Formats: sequence, structure tokens, C-alpha cells
Amino acid sequence: MALTLNTTSNMTTTDTYEKTLQAMYSLHRFGIKLGLDIISGMLNGLGNPQETFNCVHIAGTNGKGSVASALSTILHRAGYRTGLYTSPHLVSFNERICINNKPVSNDDIVAAHDRAVAAYKGDRENTFFELTTAMALDIFGRKQVDWAIIETGMGGRLDATNVLNPDLCIITNISLEHQSYLGDTIALIAGEKGGIIKKGVPVVTGVRQEEAIETIESLAAEKEAPLARFKETFDIRPSTENIFDYQGIATDLGMVAVGLPGDHQLENAALVLAACETLNMAGKTKIDTDAMRYGLMQNTWPGRLEIVAEAPTILLDGAHNLVACEALAHFLKTRYAERDITLVVGILDDKPYEKMLDLLVPTCKKLILTRPIIDRALEPEALLPVVKPYGKETTIITSVPDATNQAIDSAMPDDVICIAGSLYVVGEARQMLDITGRIN
Repeated sequence: MALTLNTTSNMTTTDTYEKTLQAMYSLHRFGIKLGLDIISGMLNGLGNPQETFNCVHIAGTNGKGSVASALSTILHRAGYRTGLYTSPHLVSFNERICINNKPVSNDDIVAAHDRAVAAYKGDRENTFFELTTAMALDIFGRKQVDWAIIETGMGGRLDATNVLNPDLCIITNISLEHQSYLGDTIALIAGEKGGIIKKGVPVVTGVRQEEAIETIESLAAEKEAPLARFKETFDIRPSTENIFDYQGIATDLGMVAVGLPGDHQLENAALVLAACETLNMAGKTKIDTDAMRYGLMQNTWPGRLEIVAEAPTILLDGAHNLVACEALAHFLKTRYAERDITLVVGILDDKPYEKMLDLLVPTCKKLILTRPIIDRALEPEALLPVVKPYGKETTIITSVPDATNQAIDSAMPDDVICIAGSLYVVGEARQMLDITGRIN
């Protein structure tokens, strides 16, 4: 079941919905405040909806959304009513909160916002993420989901989602990110993300670095939480592109196909299958192998190595940190080695933009520097000194839609246009492409 980006509106007027979103986005001025007191108070005022359904909690640096979406698809295929909470969105806020992989309605958003705001008035104003988390959990409770798949926003230990009592925790991978909040070493960041581990609750992880493994293993042992680790408890043997042999915790599935492109998606798929095995072995679910295979093959995750058009090929990939840029660069070099690539790129000011560009720029023939409509975006002029030494044909076009149009207008049918650097850039480009009918 593919995640759709369309939303619906019932009785709620467009004006009411837009005013609600404006009120929510205004909370960004309070920034990021890690801690659980505010979200706990909000949920208590809502009747603690998070206690009414089973859930899987997912932390990590990359792959959280792909894993969450695939797991939601599989569980729904297996007959369960599912809730999916991820961030950020690409085009519509409603994408963050899905029932059976479909975004909830405008009515649902407005009603959940009003309930959450009325539920708690504390000394500190809630942040955007605290409010949206409360809204998602409230909606899942009211929609009576069987399973909620919930992605952390930042870190884990003090993330607003860590009020959950999950049935399974997944930690995808670890790399240096958000260092001012999470720490400046792999071990410290692993400790923050490993903070979602609960007493006796199974953990599935894809962490690779020795210091990250040691940290997660220590936390799991302390919490007496059974730990399944990629390359140790379960593994894969890649066969051909997007097909691998799964050697599981208790079951070998043989050849499995993955719908999402990119070598890194094979590892994400392995985590999903290990999660399904773990839930089945614990007696929490009855997920058959047909549902697992279907979910991995049919799952889509917009804006992540997403090919939306051909002649020219238009590829959208958020690639907002070093790990994601490495994966994107590898994909471009292997898939499109013989084709001319135009890179449309914009990056936020809290990202290691110099290293990101060092990975991406060598893959392209032409370069268009742009910026999304968000106050944290770097001006394209700030990127110019980094890309200039590469000698690529470079243009600055501040508007993402204009930059995308320019790339298309100047491309030959066999060319590739890659739009990357930030999910905000990808979201603006995708919306324009959809409106103008360019998406296949």
C-alpha cells in the first residue's frame, strides 16, 4: 500500500484549516526543547490515548521513515488497523499522521489541534513537535488503531515521543547529527537514541560502529531488553538490484524484493523483517510471509530516491545529512554513470553543507543552487565558494520551483535532474511538479 500525499477536507473550511496550521507553525519560534513534562501533561489531559494501542517506536539517524512506512504497510496487509506518525512532511502537514497509510483529513487535524490545546496549559508554551505528537496520539486513540508506528523527531531519550510504552523498539543507524542537542560523539548520540529502550521490550537495530554497538548493547542489557542486531542476529545476502536473501532471527525467507530503490534500502528492509519476526515470536502479531513480501515490494516513501518523471528523469531525494548524501551519490554514480546530471540543491544552515556538497557535486554536470522557504535555509551564495573549485556550470535561482523549471527547460530527454539537499527543497519541488502535471 503506497503512501499517498493527497488529503481530504470534510466539514472543516479551508480557512479554518489554514488558520490552524498557522497557529501550529507559529510555535516554531519556541524552538526545540527536549523533555517529557509538557507532552506528558498534554496527554494526561487527553486521557492518555497512547495507552490504548500497541506501538513500535523507531529512532535512528537515517531510514526511520522508510522502516516505519514499510512496517505500517505490512501490518495493514496482515489485517491490522495502523497509525503512522512521521516527520517532516513534504507537501501537506496531514502526511505526518496517517491511518492505514493514508493521511488523515483536515477535519481530523483541526479537531485534534483544538483538543490538544485545550487539554493542557502549563508554565511553558508547548513546542510545535510536542503539539503535533499529542495530536497524532490522540487521533490514533480515537481512530482505534491496533498498531501505531511512531518515529522520533530528534534523538530519543528526551524526544516527545518517548512517553510511549512500546511493544518493540527499532534503532536504525547512528551518525553525527544535531550535535548541539545530542552530543558530539557516536557514543553520546547512540546513548540519546538508545534512550527509547524500555525494560523488557525487544530491540532491533542496524547500528554498525563499534562504539554505537557497545552503547546500545549496554543499554539493552541494563533494561533486560532482548536485542537483535543486523549482521549478528539477522543478515542479508544481496542478489541483484533491490533483491536479497534474508537470513532471519528464526526464519530464512529466501529471495525478497524491495520496492524502494537504493542499496541502503536492503538494510532497512532487513530491519523491517526482523521487527516482524520479533513481534510474531512475542505473540504480539500474526504476520505471514506474504504480508512481509507484499509490504516491502509495495511500500513507497515519497521524496527518498523517488523517480517522479522520465525524459528527462526527475529524481527527488531529501539527502539532508552526510549518510543520506553518501547513499545518493552512490546511487547516482552507479545508476546514471553514463548520463548528464543536473543537481538542484538547497541546504539548511544546521547541516554540514561543505561535506554534503563535496559528496554530491562530483556526480553532476550542471548545478543549480537554490533555497527552500524556511528561515533556516542557507542562502545559495553561501554555497557558491564550496562548489566553485569543481568547475561545474553553476546557476543561482533562489526559488525552488523556478530552479526546478529551469533544470527541466534546459535538459535533454536522456538527462537526469536530481533535486536534493533538504526535504523542504524536495517538498516545494514536488508540489510544483504535481500542480503542473509533470509527475508520472
